[in-house]
Amino acid sequence: MNLSWTIGDVRVTRIVEIPLIAGGEFLIASATAEAVKAIPWLSPHFIDEQGRLIMSIHALVVETPTMRIVVDTCIGNDKPRHIGPWSQMQTSFLKDFEAAGFSRESIDVVLCTHLHIDHVGWNTMLVDGKWEPTFPNARYLMGRAEFDFWKSAPDLPGSEVAVFADSVQPVWDAGLIDLVASDHRVCDEVSLVPTPGHTIDHVSVRIASKGEEAVITGDFIHHPCQLAHPDWDTKVDYDGVQSSATRARMFAEFARDRTLVIGTHFADPTAGRVVRDADAYRLEI
Repeated sequence: MNLSWTIGDVRVTRIVEIPLIAGGEFLIASATAEAVKAIPWLSPHFIDEQGRLIMSIHALVVETPTMRIVVDTCIGNDKPRHIGPWSQMQTSFLKDFEAAGFSRESIDVVLCTHLHIDHVGWNTMLVDGKWEPTFPNARYLMGRAEFDFWKSAPDLPGSEVAVFADSVQPVWDAGLIDLVASDHRVCDEVSLVPTPGHTIDHVSVRIASKGEEAVITGDFIHHPCQLAHPDWDTKVDYDGVQSSATRARMFAEFARDRTLVIGTHFADPTAGRVVRDADAYRLEI
């Protein structure tokens, strides 16, 4: 099911690629069943009865008065991946994208919060045996340091080298990538926010219009359980200490400003307001 939110003159629409339910330790070592069941507000939206994390892999389409932006492009079809269930996927993502009222050709900008496997997949699609940009009229915005890091990453098992090769390099070769600073302003209503730690140059996306604000998180937070425990870093963080510091900083800001937080991997209802909860935070939905 697609969800949407309005922030002033801006509309954000969620397009789901796949839902995800798994034991928390696969991603966050501290998120055992017992630990997350001790956070009562996570149920029923964000954990199931067994204490497994309920998550989502989705893209977000941001419509401003002047442009149409896609934030993160999920995993993609036809791509060989080291994570078995994500390899050679065949989903209805593009059909669902068009059914929501968005043609591929209508996208002006693709924003990549970072260049991990589940955020760049639909940057490209397989056409006659070749990887072609999915959004042919868009400029693809990526952090300069993020791009440089993965471009030079060693070809190690489980690395993002194959992801870069089929989901980033073809877009670069097509001349569609703009490398930007981590505080880049995309348009009057949309700008990037530096949120490093998960990757070397990870960014989030701030939307501000008519006195209202929202932030699309990217992966500086993966699951709402990290609001209750900002120090719970993930196994795939580039710098776990930095990612924890980023969460603490951003959560305090969200609670102060009542910013609408749209989680890039949050299951339904996907968005909410961060409020103080004893020494930590919770998501008010």
